[in-house]
Amino acid sequence: MIFGKHINKYYLKYAIPMILGVIALLYVDYVQVEIPRIFAGIIDKLRESTLTNTILNESVLRLVWIVLIMVVGRVLWRVFVFGSARFIEHDLRMSMFLHAEALGVDFYKEHKVGGLMTHFINDLEAIRQAFGPGILMLFDSLFLGTIVIIRMTQLSREMTLIAVIPLALMGVVAMFIIKKMRMKYKLRQDSFEHMSDFTQESFSGINVIRAFVKEVKEAVFFAEKNDDFYKKHVDFVKTMILINIVITVFINLTILTIIAYGAWIAITSDFTPGMLTEYFTLFTTLIWPVMALSQFASIRSQAVASYKRIQTFMGAKVSVKDEKNVKPNQTLSGRITFKHLDFAYPDDPERQILNDISVSIEKGEMVGVLGRTGSGKSTFVDLLLRLYNVKSDALYLDDHDIMSLSIHNVRDQIAYVPQDNFLFSDTILNNIGFSEPSMPEEKASYYARLADVHDNIIDFTHGYQTEIGERGVTLSGGQKQRISIARALAKDAPILILDDSVSAVDTKTEESIIKHLEEIRQGKTTIVIAHRISTIRKMDKIILLDQGHLLDVGSHEDLLKRNALYQEMVRKQELEHMVEG
Repeated sequence: MIFGKHINKYYLKYAIPMILGVIALLYVDYVQVEIPRIFAGIIDKLRESTLTNTILNESVLRLVWIVLIMVVGRVLWRVFVFGSARFIEHDLRMSMFLHAEALGVDFYKEHKVGGLMTHFINDLEAIRQAFGPGILMLFDSLFLGTIVIIRMTQLSREMTLIAVIPLALMGVVAMFIIKKMRMKYKLRQDSFEHMSDFTQESFSGINVIRAFVKEVKEAVFFAEKNDDFYKKHVDFVKTMILINIVITVFINLTILTIIAYGAWIAITSDFTPGMLTEYFTLFTTLIWPVMALSQFASIRSQAVASYKRIQTFMGAKVSVKDEKNVKPNQTLSGRITFKHLDFAYPDDPERQILNDISVSIEKGEMVGVLGRTGSGKSTFVDLLLRLYNVKSDALYLDDHDIMSLSIHNVRDQIAYVPQDNFLFSDTILNNIGFSEPSMPEEKASYYARLADVHDNIIDFTHGYQTEIGERGVTLSGGQKQRISIARALAKDAPILILDDSVSAVDTKTEESIIKHLEEIRQGKTTIVIAHRISTIRKMDKIILLDQGHLLDVGSHEDLLKRNALYQEMVRKQELEHMVEG
């Protein structure tokens, strides 16, 4: 059994089925011990020539009833104990997933997805084993072992002492080995995590690996990590085998001693052959509790190591969460106000990303955000999505301080097209209709037309039912961008943010998308981060950022007249267009 703040609640939640399962298990153990006694009686009656058909029939009937009780009991404890273990695994996995959703961007900067997946697979499996087979082995070994030893003592104290002493010594030796095994299991799990990290990252970047012809190099790196995991796994298995060897040696030596001593006292005393048979059967029954205890120790050591890893994950601080007494859900119109906003990432508080930003975006405006690489454009919109905390009274949605609103409320009012255009491994229809369960294809196609991607979709064999693979791997960059835009448009939120979301499409397609945005976003706020001035030149206003500072705000014509950096960017892009013909 394992204990911890993330585990203890399940003992209470599933107490009734677990108790019922343990009761069924203990009752099976109790009736099981009667079987050697029945056989001993039959053997002694045969020896004394007093066995009758009536006695034999009664003995057989008792055996049949015992077998039936054992069958029913074993079904019950499997259903209750193993079933509870599955439910606990299910509930804990759900808690872990919800916690993973709540963790901030800062956590995922430091932890890789492949490593986190080992918590949801291997570590959870180890914990399930502790709650299922682990609890079974603990109660079974303690109760069955106790009643067997009591019955063995009643038959012969001297022989029981001879049998128990080696088993006790074996337990002491095993405990020292188990401590090492726990450490080795942790090293094995850590190595598996590193291998999973590398594998997941390699598969995600397989096109880059192929483009740079680095398959052999990556295979060599994988071989190193695979070999490391193999060595640590074999080291762990060797420790387990060592425990089994120790147990087997002690048990076999004890069996030889019992046979020799039992035969001697059967000859020299009134210890009957039936009693010797019963005693030997009881001792062989005792082997299982001893083995079960050692297996329980092994399962528990693995579960404790896995739980420590899960506990570290579950203990990770949720850096972005609702303030106390947030306002009830507010309907927002789309007005945004930055008031002397400063921002630095939590992991590097000395380096300011945004400095003294003061700007207003009115409801219904189309606003472009422009700046050179590293100017803070993406951070500017990340703060609107509450991906990070900001100081109070620095950022307002309508008349509400963003920190006074719930995170769900804020994000529910914003449609977002991320820079990496992430798509799910699902159908195109389900990706576009992500904000709405079971979106009709007609509605999805309407937004696909607005994003100028409908013609591409219908060219696919299965149209909107096309499965696009992990992260949209089967689509081109431009198709992924436009499907992402269609998904955001389908949300129809008061605020729409496009983070450099038309960079992979040609100028004609870009103009078509912007035109559609102007038509359907009337009265709703739209923010477009762009590198191409052609994307935002016709918008109501352009916010120009440079090195985290707000350099200027105005229309394309205004900035072209008065801002040197904007003039330089326009000249460079016009020159690029001329060179490209």
